[in-house]
Amino acid sequence: MNTAVRIDRIELRIVPLTLRERFEISSGGRQARSIIVVTVHGEGETGWGECVAAEDPGYSYETTETAWHLLREFLAPSVVGRELRHPSDVLGPMSWVRGHPMAKAGIEMATWELWSRLEERPLAETLGGSLRPVPVGVSVGLQENDDTLIEKVGGYLDAGYERIKMKIKPGRDVEMVAAVRDRFPDAALMVDANSAYTFDDLDHLRTFDPLELMMVEQPLAHDDIRDHAQLQRRLKTPICLDESIRHPADATHALDAVACGIINVKPGRVGGFTNAIAIHDLCRSRNVPVWVGGMLESGIGRGHNVALATLPGFSLPGDISGSRRYWAEDIVEPEWEMSEPGHIRPVDAPGIGVRPRVDLIRTEAVRREVIEP
Repeated sequence: MNTAVRIDRIELRIVPLTLRERFEISSGGRQARSIIVVTVHGEGETGWGECVAAEDPGYSYETTETAWHLLREFLAPSVVGRELRHPSDVLGPMSWVRGHPMAKAGIEMATWELWSRLEERPLAETLGGSLRPVPVGVSVGLQENDDTLIEKVGGYLDAGYERIKMKIKPGRDVEMVAAVRDRFPDAALMVDANSAYTFDDLDHLRTFDPLELMMVEQPLAHDDIRDHAQLQRRLKTPICLDESIRHPADATHALDAVACGIINVKPGRVGGFTNAIAIHDLCRSRNVPVWVGGMLESGIGRGHNVALATLPGFSLPGDISGSRRYWAEDIVEPEWEMSEPGHIRPVDAPGIGVRPRVDLIRTEAVRREVIEP
């Protein structure tokens, strides 16, 4: 668009959702989520976003409560009343706030969605992608025993998912994954440690190499690049960085240090679509594969991830499984599901394509705030 868009108001809501099953990672687990739904209003249209901060600081220092505070008191007041000529312009008024990329991403991504609705075209195309179906994988949390894990992995493979990611931690790792590999010798498998190991575990981590995994994700500290570079030199299995990549500059440092062979791009983690696209472009210029990670999003955030994953550099299956993988009832309609085996196709409609269930969101919200000029 050639004209400026004025942000008239921003609405915040916390909507509780219950997972179909407890999701366990190395730092803990959860059965419920408190989703911060962000709506950005301008020029008679509404853009929908979601803040992916969790209830506890196990993954990031940001939490639902800190994000709510930042959004209500500082970020949204900095944005309302502003005129923007491009959705990325919304980052400028928020730049005075240090850190808090997940809170910022809630507004930034809703602004991109608003833009695509005003343009009357799918968000995927507004981001520079297409309507191509994107390959999808599934993330499997820690299970009570190997038999349960193998049963779940088999079910997801039968459902058509192209890649299986297994959460690991010390004591539940190599032998468990080896059992899955023995049962599914040709499956595309990877593991995610969520920073559960240290460089002292080098010899142990090297025992993953014979299992022919696609990658081992974030084995070392959440903010580390140096030790990952040392580890990658000693592993045959590619390292994928997740938590360490909080900004395009982190991606540059990681690639320069050869600290990984793959990067997981979570738009919420890196501050929104603008930074996610910058990381995608950098990795594509270096021939480094990227994929879109998941943060237990509702169908709103899942729609954002589907759109981002259509950019050409996202060549590996992302954590973009169907709504029913996580939620008994999603807050969008139609709910997300595979359009064909192993793939989800963006909806050919403005914005994320699917429709937020406005009445349900308003009814179920336990907290609401409206920020106006």
